[in-house]
Amino acid sequence: MRVVACGLLLFTLSAFAACKGELSKEAASAPSATSSPAKPVKSVAKIVAFGDSLTAGYGLSPEESYPSLLQKKLAADGFDYEIVNAGISGDTSASGVRRIDWSLESGDVKIVILELGANDILRGQPIAEMKKNLSTIIERAKAHGARVLLAGMEAPTNSGIDYRRWTHGAFSELAKEQNVTLIPFLLDRVAGIQSLNQEDGIHPNPEGARIMADTVYQYLKPMLEKNDQAATK
Repeated sequence: MRVVACGLLLFTLSAFAACKGELSKEAASAPSATSSPAKPVKSVAKIVAFGDSLTAGYGLSPEESYPSLLQKKLAADGFDYEIVNAGISGDTSASGVRRIDWSLESGDVKIVILELGANDILRGQPIAEMKKNLSTIIERAKAHGARVLLAGMEAPTNSGIDYRRWTHGAFSELAKEQNVTLIPFLLDRVAGIQSLNQEDGIHPNPEGARIMADTVYQYLKPMLEKNDQAATK
């Protein structure tokens, strides 16, 4: 399948080692005054992009991060939503559980784009535990009245056949169990392509971030249209 093929391209052994070291350094310092995510304020309806360095825009300017690019797409298509970038570099699914309520506690949050698990996978943590944490985050988002768009990830090629299979299955299983929309692979058309990634081989460069934003928007837009249709009835 295409998702599996992309997943197998996601991490080379050298990129895995470089990224793991980079994320470990970031995790040691996050959250900080400069890395803490924005907190929603009460105004227009919110879409919270909740994740790790891929959401925070590691190595990019704020305007180049995929949430900022999504905001421009929303405006161009006439959708009146505010994107809140709640990404923290180095975050794991367990870290996400600890801060999800804070990220949703103010403002009219309609949708949560859940992008976590990459750091769990890089560290070889149990997939069952990652899935449990993501499920908890989804349940808490739903309790706040928000719908969830789940971003799928893949395991590195050097993590073993079983681990890759468990990782691949976890996101699709979770989407079905929780009845949420799934992006099969967040880094589709970006992973493994040198010209679309930074020197670490894992974080998208500005062009890669644009493709990632296109991928997210492909699944987000129908959710927005459904929300708007429901609101007019």
